[in-house]
Formats: sequence, C-alpha cells, structure tokens
Amino acid sequence: MPYTNEQFTQAANHWDLETLYIDLSSAKGKRLTPVEKLHLRGLLCGYSPAEIAEKLHKSVKGVESEMCTTLYPHVKSLVGKSHEKMDNWRNITEWLEGAGYKTQSSAEAKLKNCVPVDIIGKIANISIKKNRITIEIDLQLTDQLPSEPSAEDLNNNHTNN
Repeated sequence: MPYTNEQFTQAANHWDLETLYIDLSSAKGKRLTPVEKLHLRGLLCGYSPAEIAEKLHKSVKGVESEMCTTLYPHVKSLVGKSHEKMDNWRNITEWLEGAGYKTQSSAEAKLKNCVPVDIIGKIANISIKKNRITIEIDLQLTDQLPSEPSAEDLNNNHTNN
C-alpha cells in the first residue's frame, strides 16, 4: 500500500504541521521522509504506534522500531528533552503541545476572548396570532466591560478633582 499525504490528515486540524516539519527537519539535519511525516501525523491524531501499524498494514515491531530510531530522537532534540527517557509514545504529543505546535481551534480562541457578564431578562410581551407565538424579551447587562468606567467611577473622579 503506498503511503500518501492523505493519511492521518486530521492532524492538520489541530497542529501546525508545516512549522513542525521544518523545525524537525532542522533538528534532524535533513528533510523528514514521507514515512516519518506519516508516522508523526498518526501520533498527532492520537494513534499508538500499534494502531498506526495496523492502519498502514505494517508490522507493529517495524513501526515501533522506525519511530524509536528516526522520529522520537528528533522530537526529543527539538523540544530540549534529549536526555530524558521517553516513557510512552504520548510524550511526543505532550512535548510538542508544550512547545506550541498545537493550534487553537477558532472556537477555543473565541472562548478565550470572551468577557463574562451577567444578564437580567424579563418577558415583556407574549402574543399568539394565527398559529404563531411571539415572545418579546428585554435583556439588561448588569456587569460592565472592564474597559468601560462605571457612572459611579466617573462621578467620583469628577468630584475628587
């Protein structure tokens, strides 16, 4: 079975693969092979070496051996863990995430930019006309955004001057 760039492509949804490939190539001293990229994407998708081997119809021992001799040492070098023992294949994704190669989804980025506010709501009107229900709701923000001074703060500053 030929190995293609279409395998384990979901890794690109959560990881900066291009930067990672470049940085790992630099740590290695030459370009990553297509097989190394494929194995790396499999790990980044959360597959164990055994699961990667199964999906690629390869020997489990062969894939584990390839990763131990090619991929793992370069990742360890890249993230400054050359002298640490790798206890588990999951260390690779943890180390790479800690080094900043994991990207935020747009939903995660939006959540981090939210400002918590309290909202008070009351139903102002309910009407039913020709099988259609209309509900009007009045909403009021009770907390101000941090960048907006309150009316009380403005009054205090004015009287103190």
